[in-house]
Amino acid sequence: MMKQNAKAYLAMTIAMMTVGSSFVVGKWIVNSMPVFLASGIRYGLASIVLLLLLFYKEKSFPKINKKDVFWLFLQSFTGVFGFSVCMLYGLKYTSAMESGIITSTGPMVIALISFLFLKEHLSSRHWLGVFLAVCGITAIQLLNGGSGEVTPGVPTWIGSMLIFGAVIGESLFTIFGKVLSERLSALAIATFVTVFGFVMFLPFAIYEAITFDFTQPSMLAWMSIVYYALIVTVVGFVLWYYGVSKVPASTSGVFTAIISVSSLLLSSLFLNEELQWGHVVGVLFVLFGIFITATSRQKDASVSHSITE
Repeated sequence: MMKQNAKAYLAMTIAMMTVGSSFVVGKWIVNSMPVFLASGIRYGLASIVLLLLLFYKEKSFPKINKKDVFWLFLQSFTGVFGFSVCMLYGLKYTSAMESGIITSTGPMVIALISFLFLKEHLSSRHWLGVFLAVCGITAIQLLNGGSGEVTPGVPTWIGSMLIFGAVIGESLFTIFGKVLSERLSALAIATFVTVFGFVMFLPFAIYEAITFDFTQPSMLAWMSIVYYALIVTVVGFVLWYYGVSKVPASTSGVFTAIISVSSLLLSSLFLNEELQWGHVVGVLFVLFGIFITATSRQKDASVSHSITE
């Protein structure tokens, strides 16, 4: 059991490191290519690989009904199309460091959305985690000087709001996925929503491709798209779901904290972004908030078990 858990922990660690690295490659991509064209190429490549992987693992094409298509469409629109548009445009207007920290608030956002729309009970520890996440994001803006600009004429808080919009999209993706998880495997869901996402991006990608000079992007930009498609989208997904299938959800939630740490280190190393006090304070607030939120379910379960004994 310990050896199995160690493999799961390693898989989830690598998966979240790839998510952290996506902010670095995302920066390289948006500096060289239009958002919709880059996303169309990315999800086109990822769709091919995931379809091949799905046929290899499950030996047949899963059957889906009209209701499944509806939920898959919602998942794809929020967690693939909406997420990618907000994320890549957000990276134009804010730093990769700040983007990674904000994205790490996912567990708290999921808890809050579940409370507002699914009427799920939130414990005091959940509320504390949400509060700490808000404090972390606020600290980034205030201590780093929220009026600063990554893109001339556009304040960084615009980028931060877009990144947070991406977090909301990803959180809705997770919540909608609960509806399908009893009928379809995680691999099948990921494959379908990726294909749907590619179809959504396709007309916009074609429009941008008509006037785009394909000789303009550097080799680094093209390799970044391939990395985004194969490593972040496919390998990261497979490793993450392998890990979460082996450990409790409360444990897997803690590993999302690696996103912020990974993005800070990689952004400093590859993008030469300056690590400021606001980043340090912000990430500490977010990390503590993630820990509080992720362990609240485990603690509540322990209390409930003690009462029933």
